[in-house]
Amino acid sequence: FVTAPELSPLFSRCLAAQCAQIFTHLPLANIVEFGAGSGIMAADILLHLEKLNLLPQQYYIVDISPTLKKRQQATWQRHCPHLLNKVSWVDVMPNDIDAIVLLNEILDAMPVEQFVKTVSGFQQRFIAAADAELVFYDADIENKELSTALRHLENEGISFTADYVSEINLQLKPWLQHIAQHLRQGVILCCDYGYARREYYHPQRSRGTLQCHYQHRVHDRPLWFPGLQDITSHVDFTAVAEAAIEGGLEVLGFTLQSLFLLNNGLLDLVSTASNVVERVRYNQQVKQLTLPDEMGERFKVIALGKRTDLSLQGFATQDRSYEL
Repeated sequence: FVTAPELSPLFSRCLAAQCAQIFTHLPLANIVEFGAGSGIMAADILLHLEKLNLLPQQYYIVDISPTLKKRQQATWQRHCPHLLNKVSWVDVMPNDIDAIVLLNEILDAMPVEQFVKTVSGFQQRFIAAADAELVFYDADIENKELSTALRHLENEGISFTADYVSEINLQLKPWLQHIAQHLRQGVILCCDYGYARREYYHPQRSRGTLQCHYQHRVHDRPLWFPGLQDITSHVDFTAVAEAAIEGGLEVLGFTLQSLFLLNNGLLDLVSTASNVVERVRYNQQVKQLTLPDEMGERFKVIALGKRTDLSLQGFATQDRSYEL
C-alpha cells in the first residue's frame, strides 16, 4: 500500500513547514524518524528545510532492517547526495536529545491484543494450529494487562455488546514513555489512521479495525500468507494521549490530516509547481491527501511535547484535542 510520503512530496514539505516553525522558536537541533520506509520522506523534508535555511544538526533514522537501510541510502543518493552527511542510522533512539520525533504510520503496525465480549464477560483471542492451518480461538484472558485495560475502558463508560471484537495496543504506553525518557526537550508528531476512543469502540465498529494488505489489496484475514502481508490496526488516539501524559508529555494538538496539511501551507505549495503538468499532478495529490473519502479524514495527526511552550501552526484551526 502507498503511504502519504510516497504519494506526494507535498506531505513531507508540509511536515517540514511544521518542523521549521518549531526550529524557529525552540532550541531543537535534531530530527528523529522511526521506520523511514524508502527514505523519501526524510529526503523531501531535508530538501525543503534546506531551502528555508533551517537544516537540523542531524537527522536520525531509527531502523533495524539492513535491507531498508540500503534502500534508504539509495534514495538519498538519487535525491540529495549532498545532504547524506546529515543522516545517521541508529538501532535505538539517541538518549538525552533535543529533537522533533516523527512517527508516520508507525503505531498502526505495532502488535495488538484482540478481545471478544461474550454474554459472560471478556475473552482473549488466541492463535492455534489445526489441520496444518492457523486458526483463531477464544479463551479466558491470560494477560493481566489486557484485563486492566478492558476495566479501564468500562470505567470510562465504554460498553460492548455480545460478540463485539476489537483490539488494544498494550505496547503503546511503554513505547511512548521510552521515547519520552530519551527526549530532553522536543515535539513528537504522529500521523496515522485511527480514531478518538469513543469512535474507535463505536457500537457499529463491532468487528474491530484489524486489516491486512497483500499485493495492494485490503482484506480481513490476518492468518493468510503469514510473513508475506502487512497486518495493521487503527490507532486509539485517546490511548496515545493517555500514555503521553503518564509519561510526562503534553498534548499540543490533535486534528485531521487534511487540516494539518492545509494549516502548514499545502495549497501554497501547489503554486511552486514548475510547469502545468506538475501543477495538475499536485492538484490531484492534494485531493488524495485531503478529501474525506481518501486520506483527509481517515488519517489524523497528534502532537506531543516535552518542555515546550509553543502553539503549533498545524493545529491553528480546528484543533480537536477535546475529542480525546
